[in-house]
Amino acid sequence: MAGIFESKLAELGVTLPDAPAPAANYVPFVQVGDLVHVSGQISNNADGFITGKLGDTMSAEEGAVAAKTCAIALLAQAKAACGGDLDRLVRVVKLVGFVNSTSDFGDQPKVINGASDFMVEALGDAGRHARSAVSAASLPFGVAVEIEGIFQIK
Repeated sequence: MAGIFESKLAELGVTLPDAPAPAANYVPFVQVGDLVHVSGQISNNADGFITGKLGDTMSAEEGAVAAKTCAIALLAQAKAACGGDLDRLVRVVKLVGFVNSTSDFGDQPKVINGASDFMVEALGDAGRHARSAVSAASLPFGVAVEIEGIFQIK
């Protein structure tokens, strides 16, 4: 039987994928006490990487959609850290979002809102978090967005 969080995700039409494997020499998450630090998750969907540069080839709205895919991958990693029981998640503590953008693009917060809004929609108050949204001159594989997260679990 699905827990509270997974039931809400299902209502939203979201099924968490298997937690993505790391692309290099690092681990997908590290648990210290009741905090889980999840490595950066990059924007991708069923068609592959979501690439582009905000302020050039992508709009802030398209970037927000890409950021939501990062949030879904972050939750998949958090679920793995919880031994498959997402209801062990207490809250999202912090998200740090990197936006592949031009030097004059200033809407990084609007882009990362795609992840933040999704966390609150899916998790309610447990999804409310501290956050940073910064520009990056480039990101791995040319992706539009990368987001890392810190989660509290029980």
